[in-house]
Amino acid sequence: MAWNKRQITLERLLINDQRSIGLKFYPDKVIQALVKELPSPKWSTKYNMVFISYTQKNLSLVFNKFRGVAWINCNRFFHNRSINSGGEAPDILHYRKRKLSPGYRACPEEYFQKLEVRRYSLNTAKTYITLFEAFINYFKKVELISLNENDIHEYLKHLVHKKKSDSYLNLTINSIKFYYEVVLGMPNRFYNIDRPRKREKLPEILSKQEVLRMISSTSNIKHRCMLSLLYSAGLRRGELLNLQIKDIDSSRMLLRVNQGKGGKDRFTLLGSQVLNDLRRYYLLYKPKDYLFEGAGGMKYSGESVLKIVRKSAQRAGINRRITPHMLRHSFATHLLEDGTDLRYIQALLGHSSSRTTEIYTHVAVGGFKKIKNLLD
Repeated sequence: MAWNKRQITLERLLINDQRSIGLKFYPDKVIQALVKELPSPKWSTKYNMVFISYTQKNLSLVFNKFRGVAWINCNRFFHNRSINSGGEAPDILHYRKRKLSPGYRACPEEYFQKLEVRRYSLNTAKTYITLFEAFINYFKKVELISLNENDIHEYLKHLVHKKKSDSYLNLTINSIKFYYEVVLGMPNRFYNIDRPRKREKLPEILSKQEVLRMISSTSNIKHRCMLSLLYSAGLRRGELLNLQIKDIDSSRMLLRVNQGKGGKDRFTLLGSQVLNDLRRYYLLYKPKDYLFEGAGGMKYSGESVLKIVRKSAQRAGINRRITPHMLRHSFATHLLEDGTDLRYIQALLGHSSSRTTEIYTHVAVGGFKKIKNLLD
């Protein structure tokens, strides 16, 4: 076998609570002879590969030992995800400075730092911290590095008995994997964890008449503008709160959404009636930084937006539980019913995959009206 066909794949392993360097390769006399020269090489039946203790000295030794002999594949070893360099680091100072109850186990500082460096959204950071701390406080007397897949399955079973939702379970798994795979850099740590079976749940939407009633029943111009943008631009709640005055492009009648979900920028629609209301709102409130500011010029809170949406629904005589995201769902569905190409809707929503947007084909009923009912 020529040297340029030899390959060794490095993997991070945790064996007997010790971090190890795994070496996976096809049988080769040269590689096998050199592996035996490494410090205390052992065989793992579980991972089906040779491993040695993980130290920087040993890692350097591996590269030096096989230089010119075999190609070292590090894709699984240096497991780095892209960093959202354009967004702001989440402000999680509160979690660092909070007063903890006696015996409460807080997130390691490295967990906070990794959330900040990777610029996770504030909502995601809060969720991960809360769920991971619930997990580690369930096993207060166990060292984090010693927790295994059986422990996680036990905890997930505990959450199921507490009737937690599938979404809650999945987020819990994500928060745990974030610590072991991203913070500690062990991508294979919990790859066998079972997730809840994904359920195809249709989005809940409002009719056009219901949306218009919600907007027209709102006399506060700021609240009216917020409702109008959630619906007419298909914004997520966080995207609405991050809007700045410069994001309004009245010459092209577009709204720029900066760093939406997944760190993506996009343009979406700006209606003429909404623009008129925004101009009236600006003259009255004179916001400085963010388009919608709370007390003291601070960014408006997500909880306040939820209250605005629910109160407007009550005034409009809608007795269902309404959320801001339902207005976004309604935006996509109504565009589809009006004949808008699915690809344009995907771009307006900021979806990476068309499969995500296709869910709205199951709730768009515009074409159903042309079908004669069999009993009529």
